[in-house]
Amino acid sequence: MPSSIDTSASAMLRISRRHLLASGAALAGASLLGRSAFAADAWPSKPVRFVVPFAPGGSSEIVARSTAAELSKTLGQNVFVENKPGAAGNIAMQEVARSDDQHTVILGHIGTLAVNPYIFDKLPYDPNKDFQPISLLAKVPSLYVVHPDLPVKTLQDLVKLAKSQPGKLSYGSAGNGSAGHLAFEYLKMTAGIFMLHVPYKGTGPMMQDLLSGRLDAASVGASALLPFIKAGKVRCIATGSTKRLEQLPDVPTVAEQGFPGFEMTQWYGMLAPKSLAPAHVEKLAAECAKAVKAPDSLKRLQGDAAEPIGDTPQQFAQFIAKEQARWQKVLKHAQVKPD
Repeated sequence: MPSSIDTSASAMLRISRRHLLASGAALAGASLLGRSAFAADAWPSKPVRFVVPFAPGGSSEIVARSTAAELSKTLGQNVFVENKPGAAGNIAMQEVARSDDQHTVILGHIGTLAVNPYIFDKLPYDPNKDFQPISLLAKVPSLYVVHPDLPVKTLQDLVKLAKSQPGKLSYGSAGNGSAGHLAFEYLKMTAGIFMLHVPYKGTGPMMQDLLSGRLDAASVGASALLPFIKAGKVRCIATGSTKRLEQLPDVPTVAEQGFPGFEMTQWYGMLAPKSLAPAHVEKLAAECAKAVKAPDSLKRLQGDAAEPIGDTPQQFAQFIAKEQARWQKVLKHAQVKPD
């Protein structure tokens, strides 16, 4: 029969063993956490590819390249922009949706996220299931302009003229479903007017016809129009921004001219494939918020009349959802179909 001393020693041994096992598990857990934290800190481990689903030039280029330049300074790896145009952005979105290298992101846009889902019968990607929002980077206001020979000075003048001559006035855009098309259809729906839409294959040829007087009006991003407005070749009658632009202080917003709450901007944000690790998403979002408001970036963006944002993944997701709901109604009303 074992003595009380033997029993006590046995119990102490069991307790010690349990403590050792618990301590070992705690150390192992700490080690795993440490390795996980180290992995997050060490990311990115190679250059990051920032895909732009459009041809070089315009606001998308400025937003992407200014952001990439700042991220290259803070992430410890080069962030390079790769333009991949085609099929209204669908080709690039499809490729990035399938990327699993943990080092590829894409520039999200009103077209690829809030328009294409409602004008194409079938998309090669799901904007909500295949991607995770990182940050809304910037908004670029749309401007409403007319040819100088058109007898209108304000947006209200255009509305009155259009109502007196339904279907006789024309406006041009870079194509069906383009930002310029959306901007004017949104205005038409809000103001209750009808103007003939003339789609072109790009902003360039559309601007040529506007400048020559073959078109009455158009809506284009601020950066492309400011030089023509300053030169008097087109007249700006309203801005789609929520407040007047510093570059055009005498031009009122659409909201100021009888349509409260009206906002029409082209917006750009960063998206990542669903496969990107959550820690990398949070790190990218934090760095993007700093990047768009860095001095050099601010100079580039504000020169383009762009408003830097830099919000969180959650805020960007909410913004996308609201934009999808808004544009679904406009597109259905206008019966927009892709070219």
